[in-house]
Amino acid sequence: MSQVQPTPRMGPRPLSLHMAMEGWILQMSFAGLMPSNGALPPLSPALNRSDLVQQVAAEALQKNPDQIGAAWDQYLDPVAFLNSITRQSKERMETFVAGVKAYQAHAYRRELEAPAPVWQNGSARLIDYAPNGGGRPVLLVPSLINRAYILDLAEDRSLMRAAAAAGLHPFLLDWGAPNEAEKRFAVEDYVEGILIPALEEVRDTCGRAPALVGYCMGGTLCVAPAVLRPELVDRLVLLVAPWDFHAESEASRMLIGLSRPALEVMLEAEGAASVDLLQALFASLDPTLVGRKFRNFANLDPMSEQARRFVELEDWLNDGVPLAGPVAREVIFNWYGDNAPAGKKWMIGQNVIDPARISCPTIAFIPGQDRIVPPDSARKLAAEIPNAEVFDINLGHIGMISGGSAPKRVYEPLIQWLKPDE
Repeated sequence: MSQVQPTPRMGPRPLSLHMAMEGWILQMSFAGLMPSNGALPPLSPALNRSDLVQQVAAEALQKNPDQIGAAWDQYLDPVAFLNSITRQSKERMETFVAGVKAYQAHAYRRELEAPAPVWQNGSARLIDYAPNGGGRPVLLVPSLINRAYILDLAEDRSLMRAAAAAGLHPFLLDWGAPNEAEKRFAVEDYVEGILIPALEEVRDTCGRAPALVGYCMGGTLCVAPAVLRPELVDRLVLLVAPWDFHAESEASRMLIGLSRPALEVMLEAEGAASVDLLQALFASLDPTLVGRKFRNFANLDPMSEQARRFVELEDWLNDGVPLAGPVAREVIFNWYGDNAPAGKKWMIGQNVIDPARISCPTIAFIPGQDRIVPPDSARKLAAEIPNAEVFDINLGHIGMISGGSAPKRVYEPLIQWLKPDE
């Protein structure tokens, strides 16, 4: 009997963009070396921000330590220097391609299965991780953009399973991918039509209002029911939830402004923001990140635990879902562009979503190494909520929920905060 072949990996998505980006970065390494007339000798490496140029220049300086401080073209042979840049550029591209191929060919495939859903509303499902549990009910809400299993990534890195093992009664809201009808949803539809009914379902099942835990964009969405339906939210946990979308985001706002006509055309044509479009927007936050990751991966033993964990997480990153067109417009143009939440302009129906109206106990986990949600963006939300506690943690956006240290540094304090007065 022939074996079923696993689905080929297409990532890192969008691959064509990342390949082009690697080539562009290498071209800039050369362009930045040349004076305006294009003649040799090249300009000082100190004026070129390319990490490749800096690396080659540093190697040359090590060979000529007595010349530091002199004009660089007096102790570096320009032709040899450019030859070195050319050679290392070729090696970098080859290593990147090797890393991508090794990732795509890796034997790992996700086998961890979630419990069966206990409630469904369109594409959204509610999953009970402790069906016989009697502890405090907790509804965990991920972002609309990525798959919900980031909260249940692996046996040893699953906030869902850790909460269940600690005696809580955790439910996961899996938004799913929008169907044709849901592609017309706005943020308001997700809040009033799915999130609030899910809270009501958990309350009715457990006989008490649940704690609400939101991760990333899910945390921002969770602010709405905490304001609008306080009787449904017993406690609120915000895990890297963005609020001030203008914090450390000037470059992103400029990009959105310049790209808006093209984005509008794509959203109109597809009815949704595609996975590749969303990934491209995230890539703009750190254009060199994918190249660095896959060059490092190329040097790993593919059978190592480190390699397996890389593939495990990278598979999740590339397994995104489209974002409904009206939601994409609201988030990209109103949230990121106009900073509607922090400016008290985010509305659900006729109600302004003002976190100052939140009355339940609240804690905000603030990341120290986050490019996706800058710390000041998440901290702004905590500052708006009366008596909110703040838990600073020096981890990145994804590392704090699925990294090797997440169970000890994030899950344990979060669970402990939810348990005292059960």
